Amino acid sequence: MREIDIDQAAAALEQGATVVDVREPSEYADGHLPGAVNIPMGQLPGRTDELDKETTTYVVCASGNRSGAMTDFLTGSGFDAVNIAGGTSAWIRAGRPTEK
Repeated sequence: MREIDIDQAAAALEQGATVVDVREPSEYADGHLPGAVNIPMGQLPGRTDELDKETTTYVVCASGNRSGAMTDFLTGSGFDAVNIAGGTSAWIRAGRPTEK
């Protein structure tokens, strides 16, 4: 599984990266990475048609565990997927902005 840190994720976001937040809607509503799309972990297998196989998909959750599993799933399904290590918790601890 490919993985990047928060600084690399911020740089990817600045370049217009696609970020999928696999947390539950209530977690997402509490604050998420700017521009992240919410597709909960339990729904992602049935919603891969919403993602572009031609671009890299960055996957995030609260800590990196769920997003790691979903990164493996997406990679196995033919996507170029990258896990954001530390998740939204690390993003917030680093003082990065969130959206609500």
